Amino acid sequence: MSQAATYPFDEAHAARYDAQFRPLAPLRDALHLVTQFALSEVPERAQILCVGAGTGAEILELAPLFPGWRFTAVDTSGPMLERCRARLVEAGLDSRCVLHEGTLDTLPDPDEGLFDAATAVLVSHFLVDPAERQRFFQSIADRLRPAAPLLFADLAADSLGGELMELWKQAWRYAGASGEDVENMTASVGETVAIATPGEVEALVAASGFDDPVRVFQTVFIHGWLARRGRPKA
Repeated sequence: MSQAATYPFDEAHAARYDAQFRPLAPLRDALHLVTQFALSEVPERAQILCVGAGTGAEILELAPLFPGWRFTAVDTSGPMLERCRARLVEAGLDSRCVLHEGTLDTLPDPDEGLFDAATAVLVSHFLVDPAERQRFFQSIADRLRPAAPLLFADLAADSLGGELMELWKQAWRYAGASGEDVENMTASVGETVAIATPGEVEALVAASGFDDPVRVFQTVFIHGWLARRGRPKA
């Protein structure tokens, strides 16, 4: 994943990240609840892979609910992971977590241990090259047990115009973005952020070692899916 190369997840961004999106917390919380539902079948003692973990939002939500789970948090941004580490320490959860700065490809060989589930929330749309995006999902599949679930969410839309775009701009304004920031965000579509159609995202993931994903969430442009690692063919 070349997330850091396409968007400046630097120290300044990490420092303001959580506060910046706090006004939109109800949208985040709804996605966390769906994630909880989607992963509730995972064994009581499990290894969970969190890709693009950022400041640790998914872990902070899931770890208290599932005390037997251990987490590997992967992110290409060192500053975001440091913020994640601080939040985990504050919550007393750091002993159950391994933080890995880098891409999925720099994790230990998947043959050394497979994960029971994975999350990748608002990550893959930073990969604007479809081939690179497919390799990203394939790298997740390679590290999951057969039939293990992946809960992922990305920006997606059948059309980038009309009412949906106006709602998206309004969400950014509600979060405190300036008019210039809103316009820059809109202009970045296709350059630093890829917004494919939901069907295109589903086809890409299905070609990456997963069964057909099921759409389980939508709020404006944010879509969430549940996919399962495909079983090896006989």
